[in-house]
Amino acid sequence: MPRRPIAPETLQLIDAVRDALAAHAPGAEVEEKTMFGCHVFMVNGKMCLGVENDELLVRLPPETHAAVAETPGLRPLSSKGLMLGYFLVGPTAYATREAWLHWVGGAIAFNPLARATPKKKKKAAATADDASPPSTRKRHSVFDSDL
Repeated sequence: MPRRPIAPETLQLIDAVRDALAAHAPGAEVEEKTMFGCHVFMVNGKMCLGVENDELLVRLPPETHAAVAETPGLRPLSSKGLMLGYFLVGPTAYATREAWLHWVGGAIAFNPLARATPKKKKKAAATADDASPPSTRKRHSVFDSDL
């Protein structure tokens, strides 16, 4: 099934995040990708900000999770408490310029302190044993009767 097109409001929010990163994190390496069903912005290899529909995804210090979670218009990314410091900020919580700068600035300020997720190791290339013809492979004893 093809993906649904992105709503214009979501595209505007994505552009606003791009502009904020350009203004507040000049020279940073920014990569955009899809994670958690969101359009996320990786800053220097670490997830920093994102957009899901009309909500702003921010990554803040995990030790502030409990206090920040009490903020109206905000919800944790994981309802099971597995991702401390990750929040979805609703439109009412970033409606003013001051509020927008608070959330975006907080995420950008935390980014240098955030831990990067280790990259997954790629599967090793096929070994010589795997590349050998099937007849020379070691066979399990259960197949001895087939010979």
